[in-house]
Amino acid sequence: MAGFRNWLLMAALTSAGAGLAQGVAKPPAASPPRYDTEVFAEVPATQEPELSPNGKMIAGKIAVNGNQYFSILSLDTGKRRLIGAGEVDLNWWQWVNDDWLVIGVGRLVPVEGDDWYIRRAVSVPVAGGKLVDLGAREGGQNADDVLWFANDGSPRILMASQSSIYRNETGFWPHVREIDVSTGKGKVVQVGRDGVWNWYADGSGTVRMGIGTSDDGRNRRVLYRNSARDGYQVIDRARTHFEGLTVPTLFLREPGKALTIADDEDGYSALYELDVRTLERGKQLFATKGYDIGGLRRDATGYGYVGISVLQEQPGVVWTDPEMAAMQKAIADQIKNGSPRIVSLSRDHQKAIVHVGGADAPGAYFVYDRADASLTMLGANNSTIGMKRLHPVRTIRYKARDGLEIAAVLTLPRADTTNAPLIVMPHGGPFARDSEEWDWWTQFLANRGYVVVQPNYRGSSGYGTPFTEKGAGQWGLAMQDDLNDVVTALTAQGIADPKRVCMVGASYGGYAAMRAAQRDGGLYRCAVSYAGVSDLNRMQRHDSSFLGAGARKDWLKMQAPDLKGVSPINFAKDFSIPMLIVHGKKDRVVPIAQSRELVEDLRATGKNVTYIEQPEADHYFTRGEDRLQFLKALETFLAAHNPV
Repeated sequence: MAGFRNWLLMAALTSAGAGLAQGVAKPPAASPPRYDTEVFAEVPATQEPELSPNGKMIAGKIAVNGNQYFSILSLDTGKRRLIGAGEVDLNWWQWVNDDWLVIGVGRLVPVEGDDWYIRRAVSVPVAGGKLVDLGAREGGQNADDVLWFANDGSPRILMASQSSIYRNETGFWPHVREIDVSTGKGKVVQVGRDGVWNWYADGSGTVRMGIGTSDDGRNRRVLYRNSARDGYQVIDRARTHFEGLTVPTLFLREPGKALTIADDEDGYSALYELDVRTLERGKQLFATKGYDIGGLRRDATGYGYVGISVLQEQPGVVWTDPEMAAMQKAIADQIKNGSPRIVSLSRDHQKAIVHVGGADAPGAYFVYDRADASLTMLGANNSTIGMKRLHPVRTIRYKARDGLEIAAVLTLPRADTTNAPLIVMPHGGPFARDSEEWDWWTQFLANRGYVVVQPNYRGSSGYGTPFTEKGAGQWGLAMQDDLNDVVTALTAQGIADPKRVCMVGASYGGYAAMRAAQRDGGLYRCAVSYAGVSDLNRMQRHDSSFLGAGARKDWLKMQAPDLKGVSPINFAKDFSIPMLIVHGKKDRVVPIAQSRELVEDLRATGKNVTYIEQPEADHYFTRGEDRLQFLKALETFLAAHNPV
């Protein structure tokens, strides 16, 4: 197959934005103005910006005329280099040094009659010129697993990749190469091992650990060594897919010592010291009561950390490094009515990219310069809303019918909302969660007068392992009851009108909307599914060709023991409320057949269904044109079936 660099279109332009951070506006006393639908469909101006090690360049996604591009911006000159993705997904990016970046890309490629999702990595020279393929153009599916970036300024990385799609060839199992990203040339430092799919390196670039699986994915083992001179030893095994493994999260300089994120006695993940050779935990170093933690923000050496990601009502970072904690405070002292988050740092921590905004404000990104404590705006994420705040958002808790406490994110048209039409919006995953962050769907709906609630139903992540495990076997059952029970809770508080309720969701949330229309039509007036799953058996067959399919099958059967019984496609005659179904033809997560076949069955039985296929849309609404079409269809559908 052709090199990935040939799929990328390159352009250049000059742009720069500057200004002082004044924070987001105070919450409006009355309802915010009604904005045009186009305002909410606007693709964010900047996404996931990353500072170069010297703090002089910024890399990230930007929006140009509703389409996303990869961008490299010079803070000194204001010049910007753009790389258009075309048919390729831009999955991740990382600075190697001040002159080179590595991008992970992927796309569907026909291989022996089937479409395979192929991942590759390419390096990008900051100064311009051709991109460099990192790895063989002919190879396996996964060739973009970067384990380590050199911390001495050289253009070196460690990358694990397949070199063959055939299981009987040695290149099927990933080997690790040290690569000079400026040339694409390198050498093998770790040969592939049968069953080992993932390799891990320490801060010095020594491969220290591998995780092996059986072909069906059910049996797993952890291989570990203290140094490059030592052989690997199996330090832990799991004989079923459901058993956990003790895995180091961060290798320390002292041989045999590491840090690990593991459950505490109540089932919430926390940070511990770990003796790798004995797998004995040492002291607990960090925890957040009632919540899991998200991960570590590593320091420049790769052997330590400066902060810990937390997953409370709002995502954030607790800076454990005193210097970083002081920087966070200095920035917060300058921001009025905002919640600044440091999202990226230069190597010397003298410059940072800061996001200022909140769940009710799309906000903007700023560059903080520690030398003079200045904040310079890169640009607002939404050109119309700017730094204004819209509709109030808060986290509520309610009791499900069996007494389980459920957290939910509530967005209101105005603070004093009463007896309003309600949208129940379950998240995708379902092993995921909603939190108090800017959400263009919920703010659009609130701007049209709807109350929107996003329940973190049982099985969601972030609230400890016991809460997640309560979702086992409950797809479309107790998990669906949790969604219905929030209607009762909000009605009892006088916030929602029980006679005007609709469910709207995407992916698993789209499945839940289909299930609501089929099972609980007496509670809802309508339902909307974007990229939803209607047939769990078909989804299982779709996954069966992937490595580890046995474990995937076990997992899905554990979540829904009776796949047929909770698949909406098998009960088209039971649908009792109008449905809007939207799906993108380029969805690589949920095949479009999941919507097409349900729509055919619903129409065959005379049900009220509106169906829209978006020719260029993917699973994640990366194009403004697709967002706008969806929001307009959603607004029209709700006006007809669940009016304000």
